[in-house]
Amino acid sequence: MAHTTKAKTFHRETGQRAALIRSLARSLVFEERISTTEAKAKALRPFVERLVTYAKTNTLASRRLAITRIHDKAAVKKLFDAIAPRYESRAGGYTRVVKRTKRGLNDARKLAYIAFV
Repeated sequence: MAHTTKAKTFHRETGQRAALIRSLARSLVFEERISTTEAKAKALRPFVERLVTYAKTNTLASRRLAITRIHDKAAVKKLFDAIAPRYESRAGGYTRVVKRTKRGLNDARKLAYIAFV
């Protein structure tokens, strides 16, 4: 029994899973809307929301925390300079997951968009 299992593993080891989430977060910051599977979008949402919360404080410490999370200085710069100022008055809920009706071609996986609100 897996009583205390909280996170989806996506059939990947820990390092691969962390790299997947970082890559999706980086793509979301640059594109501001990406299409992925529904499970990956739901797993990505708390990660990105925490990054935006870091970016709202806009201190050197929060910038360093964001860099350690996504490993891309250009993405962090866009996050702090372009995305975070939009949400200064918002308390949370910076992203939205919208389910798509079209399924994946090979395995009928559920697809979704994740985008900034």
